[in-house]
Amino acid sequence: MLLTEGAGGPRSSAEPGPHRAALFDLQMPGILAMKTYSAKASEIEKKWIVIDAEGVVVGRLASHVANILRGKHKAGYTPHVDCGDNVIVINAEKVKLTGRKLADKTYYWHTGYPGGIKSRTAGQLLAGRFPERVVEKAVERMVPRGPLGRVQMKNLRVYAGTDHPHEAQQPVALDHAARNPKKKRSQ
Repeated sequence: MLLTEGAGGPRSSAEPGPHRAALFDLQMPGILAMKTYSAKASEIEKKWIVIDAEGVVVGRLASHVANILRGKHKAGYTPHVDCGDNVIVINAEKVKLTGRKLADKTYYWHTGYPGGIKSRTAGQLLAGRFPERVVEKAVERMVPRGPLGRVQMKNLRVYAGTDHPHEAQQPVALDHAARNPKKKRSQ
């Protein structure tokens, strides 16, 4: 047995130090370690949430909706399982864009033909036939790409007006505008 001199005085090298005590306790038979919870698809309970987007900044709304779609607001969040809730966004045509994004933010797509790149600004989309696409694209870009992200995006319904056909699901209203800390400071 070898004695070593440290900050805490002489100590035997055969006995573990305070920083290794936890490591030795986990390796001892008979001691139970905590297990990580992993949700199964059959255990998940999905709710319906309705969010009014009138006067709400698009980016803040999209990040909040993406977290709900992924299930990160739940204690039993599991990254590889669709454990999020169904989200209904109403009044998507009345969202707010900060700065000069109404004129400068551009959405691109390609027709598939040579030289077929097309573009529209956020202002043109909001004034056009499908203003809900601004919110859909913002949320889609905050959800992971891949098979799970595509399944989670199917749980999102966005409507330009206040009417939606999901009253039978009894959605719970969530006041997103009241959650904004910047609005509280300006009042």
